[in-house]
Amino acid sequence: MHDERTMNKIADQEFLEFLVKAIVDHPDDVKIERKVDEMGVLLSLHVHAEDMGQVVGRQGATAKSIRSLLRIVGIKNDARVNLKIEEPEGSTRGPRPPMGAPEQSM
Repeated sequence: MHDERTMNKIADQEFLEFLVKAIVDHPDDVKIERKVDEMGVLLSLHVHAEDMGQVVGRQGATAKSIRSLLRIVGIKNDARVNLKIEEPEGSTRGPRPPMGAPEQSM
């Protein structure tokens, strides 16, 4: 049996797992790592390469929505929750340029 503090600590991770598994085609490949530091909680999400589009969504809309919901769960539990979606092995998408870097044209 978990006490209330332990339940608050894992509520964000369990919520993310439930949410992502409900929208992907390979739910058994969903893995979440949870780290806590002075900045708050960082949830790193790993999904099957074929499920990235479903998790990110068109123009990042699904990822933004998931982050908004996690923020609400965090506020409810007095924590700042951030989500990092890890690039899966076998992904054909190139790495994103760093924030603020100029776009390169071909």
